[in-house]
Order: sequence, then structure tokens, then C-alpha cells
Amino acid sequence: MIWAAILGGALTCYLAKLAGLSVPARVLRNERVQRAAAMLPIALLCALVLTQTFSTKGTLVLDVRGLVVGAALVAILLRAPFLAVVALAAVVAAAARLALG
Repeated sequence: MIWAAILGGALTCYLAKLAGLSVPARVLRNERVQRAAAMLPIALLCALVLTQTFSTKGTLVLDVRGLVVGAALVAILLRAPFLAVVALAAVVAAAARLALG
């Protein structure tokens, strides 16, 4: 059964790539398509971060992870360097877990 899922996933990936290669060049040169293609990875990454932060086993969870992501977001908005964002998130996570048990 697992091999059927693996082969099905591989076939789906192949067909998706083939469909992408089959798009006419005039469509790819369209300004709206280029803007959407540039923004799509950002939207997917945001959705992944939010899903991993606020859900556990399909249910909404509000815990330390949300506080940590919020602190990192504030640091990013203040244009802190990447290592400072990571360090701040680690400190906030440790402090919140210590305070909340």
C-alpha cells in the first residue's frame, strides 16, 4: 500500500512539472503572472509557519510558539539581523517556558 502512495506521489509530481514546462512563453512573460510567481513562495511559507505554529493534530493551539513567532516578527519588523532574531526567539522561548512551566 505504501508503494502505491509513493508511486502516485511521484507520478503527480512528474505531471505537475510537465504541466509547468508546457505553459506557453507568452503566458510566462505576462507581468501579472511574474508578480504572482514572485509572491507565491512568500505566501506558502507564511501558511506553513502559521500552520506549524498554531496547530497540533488539527486543532488550534495557543501556546509559547505563538509568543516566540510574535517576538521574532517584531524583531524582523525592526530590521534586526537574522542571528539577533534567532537569539531573541530562543530567549523568549526559554523565558516563557520557565515562567509557564
